[in-house]
Amino acid sequence: MTRRVLQLVIGLVLYGVGDGLMISAGLGVDPWTVFAQGLSRHTGIGVGWITNIVGLLVLLLWIPLRQKPGMGTLLNVLLVGTAIQATVTVLPPVHGLLMQILLLVAGVLAVALASGLYIGAHFGPGPRDGLMTGMNSRLGWPIWVSRLTVEVTVLAIGWLLGGTVGVGTVVFALGIGPLVHIALPLLDTARTRRGGREEPEASTQLPEDAGLARRLMQRGRTKTYDESRALRDLRAARDRSDW
Repeated sequence: MTRRVLQLVIGLVLYGVGDGLMISAGLGVDPWTVFAQGLSRHTGIGVGWITNIVGLLVLLLWIPLRQKPGMGTLLNVLLVGTAIQATVTVLPPVHGLLMQILLLVAGVLAVALASGLYIGAHFGPGPRDGLMTGMNSRLGWPIWVSRLTVEVTVLAIGWLLGGTVGVGTVVFALGIGPLVHIALPLLDTARTRRGGREEPEASTQLPEDAGLARRLMQRGRTKTYDESRALRDLRAARDRSDW
């Protein structure tokens, strides 16, 4: 448990640092950060604090979707934006294309590693990932459709508000999925929980349709929280590559 909590906290802080590096690179950021940047420009509130506020508001959308937050969900709201704000405060925007590219690459790699850490800790998905899986379970939309719809919407709004859209946005969209797929199996704590022995590989394989997912998440018609949470986490990680 101690290792999982530590891994969760490190992952969430590192995620915010990676986001902050991409912001400082000035070449474009992920859709939700574009949205936060746009709101920040018009409110005067720091982009990190806006990220925390948006995370809290998204979490409220879980209520009609009947999603249950875990400890990781709540810490995500508190830590990611705070780490972003600290990073952009310490590291101002850089100049020179080479430095911008290096900072962008470092940011994307940091976010991928951080995703493997916090998802692999199995304490619940982040507010935004939970929104996608909630739309899947309640509305029946495929997760990739839910993610694409929401993220294109926030990207467009953020861009109209002045958020930074650029090559970094494309690099993130194309690169984060494959990178998380590499990081997650290496950092999945479920593989080493019992005496250091790995659990069967099938436990990390995701079903191909929602109907099968619901059957796998049921035991005697009672949904188990651990199975449901782990399935949502792993499915959210996989579907980052569908962008």
